[in-house]
Amino acid sequence: MFSCRPIGFDQCVELRRLSCLPLCFLGLLFPSGATSQDSDELLRERGQAIYLEQCADCHGDRGQGVQEAFDTPLQGDESIGELSTLISETMPEGEPETCVAEEALAVSTYIHYAFYSEAARIRNRPPRIMLAHLTASQMRQSVADLYARFQGLPKVTSEHGLKGLYFDGDRYKQENLKLERIDSGIDFDFGHESPAEGIKPESFYVQWTGSLLPKQTGKYEIIVRSTCSFVFDFGREGREFINNHVQSGDNTEFRRTIQLTTGRAYPFKIEFRQRERKTELPPANIRVSWIPPGEPEQIIPLQNLIPVSSPATYSVQCDLPPDDRSYGFDRGIEVSRQWDESVTNVAIEFAEVVIDELWPNFRRGGRRRGEPREQEVGRERLQQFLEELISTAFRQPLTDELRELYIHKQLAETSDDADAIRRVVLLTLKSPRFLYPTSNSQLSDSRQVANRLALVMFDSLPTDGKLLEQVDRNEFRDEAAVRQYASSQMDDYRLRAKTQQFMHQWMNVDESKEIIKDEQQFPGFSAELVRELKQSLNTFLDDVVWREPGSDFRNLFLADWSYTSPEIIKFYGPNWCKLSTDDGWQRTIATPGERFGVLTHPYILSSLAYHDSTSPIHRGVFVIRYLLGRTLRPPADAFAPLSPDLHPDLTTRQRVALQTSPESCQKCHAKINALGFVLENFDSVGRYRNQERGHSIDPSGQYNTRDGEDIPLNGPADLAEFLVSSRDAHEAFVSRAFQHFVKQPVAAYGKNKLRELTDRFEQNEFNIQKLIVDIVVTASLFEPVVPAEPDIASTVQAILPTSP
Repeated sequence: MFSCRPIGFDQCVELRRLSCLPLCFLGLLFPSGATSQDSDELLRERGQAIYLEQCADCHGDRGQGVQEAFDTPLQGDESIGELSTLISETMPEGEPETCVAEEALAVSTYIHYAFYSEAARIRNRPPRIMLAHLTASQMRQSVADLYARFQGLPKVTSEHGLKGLYFDGDRYKQENLKLERIDSGIDFDFGHESPAEGIKPESFYVQWTGSLLPKQTGKYEIIVRSTCSFVFDFGREGREFINNHVQSGDNTEFRRTIQLTTGRAYPFKIEFRQRERKTELPPANIRVSWIPPGEPEQIIPLQNLIPVSSPATYSVQCDLPPDDRSYGFDRGIEVSRQWDESVTNVAIEFAEVVIDELWPNFRRGGRRRGEPREQEVGRERLQQFLEELISTAFRQPLTDELRELYIHKQLAETSDDADAIRRVVLLTLKSPRFLYPTSNSQLSDSRQVANRLALVMFDSLPTDGKLLEQVDRNEFRDEAAVRQYASSQMDDYRLRAKTQQFMHQWMNVDESKEIIKDEQQFPGFSAELVRELKQSLNTFLDDVVWREPGSDFRNLFLADWSYTSPEIIKFYGPNWCKLSTDDGWQRTIATPGERFGVLTHPYILSSLAYHDSTSPIHRGVFVIRYLLGRTLRPPADAFAPLSPDLHPDLTTRQRVALQTSPESCQKCHAKINALGFVLENFDSVGRYRNQERGHSIDPSGQYNTRDGEDIPLNGPADLAEFLVSSRDAHEAFVSRAFQHFVKQPVAAYGKNKLRELTDRFEQNEFNIQKLIVDIVVTASLFEPVVPAEPDIASTVQAILPTSP
């Protein structure tokens, strides 16, 4: 008896494509007159017999693995040709000559069809829509929109900057307004001079208003440095963030940390005063900067400011536990003490905001002049407020039963309105009706569709008045209505933020990653430069998706332009100079043949390199796993890269080829290296080069498709052209997009859904915005079946009809 090795996983050997079988051999395999389908079936039947006889004892009858033999399941995305070569050369272990040529082809054809390929896995165990609670992002966005239901959503503008009003005298008087303009930021040193014509330097008042747009979710430290009096409101009018109205001592620096959520517009107002005084007049200056997550301090950039005071907004300040990412996208499946405590903390925090801000504003807005106060007419107004709050959170109108439990019973328990609100908010935000947004199948079709749409597009709940009007009329249940609405929301800040998060995940960009390079080799490569490169990449992505005609996916690889700044120009040289002398981010076109969109952007390439040398392995993994969507197993052994100092006469390509030359490595690295070498024209910081250590760069490589076709590549131009035409790349992009927006596997919506969406993507000229709409339509109109998960689903279903 012999043992087999698991195909493609535990041992790594070099794969070569199976040579075409001689026509006489094919004739022996398939009788004259047999159809292609008959031939395939005959080949699989023969392969099954060989597999069950020679391989099943070690690998299991369905490739599931066998303990104490080879317990790794046989699954992957190698082609039949690759599997045939592997089997022919290595199996059975110790006796590979007993299964070659026709036997190897038959076995590979059988296992590929029966259980190895992705299609087989979907056929054997169809993915299903998993019951899931709100992810961390969905929790933050949903609570923010629950607040916004009473305040309104911001109007979108393409303008950037903030509005500055400059007055003579130390207070706001319309008749003393001398200057109104849009400022690009707040970094002014007026000294003892006047800030504008007609204003006395010893006494003036400046008011800056606008909104802040954070590009990522996380903790930000806001820093104000000023020698004069100022008051900083943030999030809403009157919500003091920093108050230096009365100056004390010599303190001129003020810091405060706040959790911000991407996709939200935070209104703010800064009132800055230079007061006339009897003592020596200090120089007037003010500087407002921030420290975003993972970045150095910087003046708040122009791109993060809009000169519009958006409606009041709120951001959850509590820490939330990370979500499960074992499937490559965020899933709200973890139910733990930590998660439960975090939900409780959110509810407690939000209850105080409701008491302090939402309820007083709602109460004032409901009384006409001369009407009695709330206490004199009972608590009807409070009941109205709570009903709107709860129905928004539950994404449905309240039934009499829910109204009794969530409102009447809680108001009856206490005469204190604040305590009643605390009880209601805690009960509401801890309810499965809020936490499991798609679990209630008893709602109207329109409401279910709207709930799913808001979750997919915005990670949130429905709050748009026009949408809710359609829902109330039960007119939001067909494809035309959903497609029209989704198409009209392309400029929503929440959708744009979610789209940028998707683009980062598609490229595996880790915004928290620190990129450091050897100071002797790369002087000037600093944290500030990395920040500029990140902004350059984000500006490029926004341009391709939202501003370029066609929102064309192909521009992500073929664009010969990017965006630059003075810091980038200084380090990367003439090829990154601006096309104009205007301030702000400007396009730059590189030397022909040197730049190809995200594929060669310095932020991407520098993050996929070591501190002193490039990494064809990291870059190859980036291309094959993320851009092409292929499966790679972790290496059997971790190893450190060979130091360039140990082999000073070798190029990076030669060192990597040497280190990965053992037969046990080549199964994976034959694929990885061949794609990583194609980008060797770019050094560790992403600068173009033709030589390394006195040797000419060899950027040749290849890619073997899922269909077994070898694609020769020579440099980034070939790779870029291949990616825009590759079905593998198209499906990888569509699949990642679906997973990110829907947070479910695309196959759960139909075994052919990925193919259908990819076909539409190609038919629509690779329009990314239209792809998003197609995903929204698919997920919104699909009627999922709640899975039978007794530990979660049955509990939720049992609770929903009668309790929170």
